[in-house]
Amino acid sequence: MWTLLPPLLAVFALADGATFAPDKDLLECASQILYLDQHVYDIPKSYNRNIPPDKNTTVYVGVNINRVSGVDENKEEITLDVFLQVSWSDSRLHVPPNKPFIDMPWEFRQLLWTPDLYIWQLQTMRILSVLQEMTSLRLYANRTVSVSIGATITIKCEMDFVLYPLDVQSCDMDFSSYKYTTQDVRFEWSDVAPWMGRGNNQQRNQFRLPKYVVTFLMDKSNHIRNFGEGSHSTARLQIKLSRELRSYLLESYLPSSLFVIISWGSFCVIPEIVPGRMVLLVTTLLSLVTMFDTVSTNSPDALELKCIEVWLISCTIFVFLALMEYFVVLFGIRYDKSWSRRRADLRRAASSAQLAPPPLHINHSQRLSTPVTGTPQGGMFSPTLSVEDDGLKQQMDHQTIQRDSPIFESMPSANGGGNLMTRVGTVVDRGVMFCGAQHGTLDKFALMVFPLCFLLFNIVYWTTYLSEAYRRVT
Repeated sequence: MWTLLPPLLAVFALADGATFAPDKDLLECASQILYLDQHVYDIPKSYNRNIPPDKNTTVYVGVNINRVSGVDENKEEITLDVFLQVSWSDSRLHVPPNKPFIDMPWEFRQLLWTPDLYIWQLQTMRILSVLQEMTSLRLYANRTVSVSIGATITIKCEMDFVLYPLDVQSCDMDFSSYKYTTQDVRFEWSDVAPWMGRGNNQQRNQFRLPKYVVTFLMDKSNHIRNFGEGSHSTARLQIKLSRELRSYLLESYLPSSLFVIISWGSFCVIPEIVPGRMVLLVTTLLSLVTMFDTVSTNSPDALELKCIEVWLISCTIFVFLALMEYFVVLFGIRYDKSWSRRRADLRRAASSAQLAPPPLHINHSQRLSTPVTGTPQGGMFSPTLSVEDDGLKQQMDHQTIQRDSPIFESMPSANGGGNLMTRVGTVVDRGVMFCGAQHGTLDKFALMVFPLCFLLFNIVYWTTYLSEAYRRVT
């Protein structure tokens, strides 16, 4: 080992404490010192690290997903802990005899040709390190160069949250070259780094998060990226994010459905108990509004109304309509009481008109010709008139007009025939009287219609959104 001291001192003397840029001679000297006790590795003099090994070099890519650190929906990013392995064959290099492989210093990669790997969706990449960086550069006896890196990467994933929380997000992670075209370099997947589960030898390609199930799939078909000077070969890793619907069903869908069902209980409360029925409906309505605000704040943004927002808005409308139905009932009851008093007054007026003696209008020309008869009663003479005037009889008959109808004033006149507004007013009056009936006719009708409408809404809602989610996945 003492024989290594002079070369090392020479290297540090040349450095003189300064920081050097990558230098071929310096790296070669360090590599020879490193392997001095084994074999001195020399790069061929004709080696050019700027030229690919062959005309159509195949680069194999392997990815081992260690952990899915997180999914940021607001930034549309996914963070992964991965072990990335890239290998290719370089016939210009060789391994010393009787060696299956040799490990080279990581800095030695600057002396070799390496593919200009480009990850399209990559945002950030940080190489992991404990005592030293998790990197490896190895040359095998079959002249295969292998580069392995342990890193934490963050990739960009374009997401669409219109179907939230029924959405399934699909992302593509493309590995390609940004300089070499398909004529120079091809990228393919390698099976040297399969996903392994914990404690077993089964391949692992699925990870469960609190809100997501993340699935990885290597797409081994040929993918091409067209940009720059031509077509570039691409190895594509497909990432699918499926949501865990159980939490959303228990936290949002089930409570909102129960609120709607509770609002139907107001139809069974006597309309005259205003505080109890009003508190039930208003509290339910405010709870749904608060739930909608919370879900809208905590959910990711979308260009349109999200699936869960449509549900909560619809539930709020159902409760609001139940509240409006109660307002109509209260107005009908008040209108009915007013008509009861008015109808009693009309009946009393009609009875008085029928009992009062009609005014007599006698023709003076017939006064002398009208026979007067009488009978003595207690010494008094009581005359009796014999009325034979037709006009007088008609006056007597008109005093017996019926006034029992509650819509007396809205009835069309005998000579006018009525108009459209009068008929509409009549229909409205009858409708209000129906709503204000004391036996709760409108509440009975609403108790049948509201559950039926909510059931139809559920069928349409789930059929539409589930079919759309399935269509996007396939």
